[in-house]
Amino acid sequence: MKYLDSKIGWLLLIALGLAFPFLVGNDYHLTVMSMAYIFAIGTIGLNLITGYTGQFNLAHAGFMAVGAYTVGILTVDYQVPFWIAFALSGVVAAVIGFFVGIVSLRLKGHFFSIFTLCIGYIMFLLIEKWESLTHGTVGIIGIPAPPPIGGIDFETPRAQYYMVLFFLVISVWVMHRIVNSLLGRTFVAIRNSDDLAEALGINLMRNKVLSFMLSVFYAGMAGGLYAGTVRFIGPGIAGVEHAFDMTMFMLVGGIGTLFGPLLGALSMPWITQYLQFLQDYRFLVFGPLLILLIIFLPNGIVGTYLGWKARSASRSAAAMPTPVKASRVTGAVKQEGGSHA
Repeated sequence: MKYLDSKIGWLLLIALGLAFPFLVGNDYHLTVMSMAYIFAIGTIGLNLITGYTGQFNLAHAGFMAVGAYTVGILTVDYQVPFWIAFALSGVVAAVIGFFVGIVSLRLKGHFFSIFTLCIGYIMFLLIEKWESLTHGTVGIIGIPAPPPIGGIDFETPRAQYYMVLFFLVISVWVMHRIVNSLLGRTFVAIRNSDDLAEALGINLMRNKVLSFMLSVFYAGMAGGLYAGTVRFIGPGIAGVEHAFDMTMFMLVGGIGTLFGPLLGALSMPWITQYLQFLQDYRFLVFGPLLILLIIFLPNGIVGTYLGWKARSASRSAAAMPTPVKASRVTGAVKQEGGSHA
């Protein structure tokens, strides 16, 4: 029954996503939601390495830029068809992630985070300075829109919205399969205790690198969608602020949960849209709010709800009399009745 309710809930979310273009009045809202979906894909990937494996990666925006520039360079400079370039966006990010992961994942805790922060900044500098490849600060202009598939044209904002929604649904489904598999439980075991996982025979480095590669594959795919939707990219996409944004999405929604990062990634962009008058004071406003959230809701919205639900279920189970206790009481009553007789 629990699985059925969860399945119905996800189906309702998909139905709401399909109906969204008919509920809003202009293309601007479709564009905002499309961007939210793209960053939701990246956040879901970041949640795998950070929330499920316990490795806080601050180079995630850099890998998203790798995917975006893979699409931009191949389509604009080498006239590679968009869908081939898009298919390579996640693969290229995962290949680079393999080499970065082999080096960085030998570190633990905040040392790993600091190292990946440096890697992300190096990626930003390479994109900005390697003009012969990345076009430097000018960026890549004129990225072609995704070509039609089966007569479906992706030129309009509504068509692009549905395209991004499709990839978001596929991404969530695949991540659901990963985290609920033996591989996902292996990642969680590593998160809970490296030493215990190793004592159980888990190859720490191999599984950490695999988690890192899967995570940055999502980032590269999100970057490829970003390039195909915006059709212009610059070095700013590799900025560390995007990595912090995706981290904030995880913390708000609930790190280490499947629905939490999705909730954060879809809600926070709309909050910032309606608070644009505070854009110049963004970190001054959202910084304290994020600190308060970590203090009072350390597990995020979804994580706090799941924890409350688990505690309620345990209290209910503890309050219910067990069959053994009931049988003993019944037997005692019978014996007492027999002695009076």
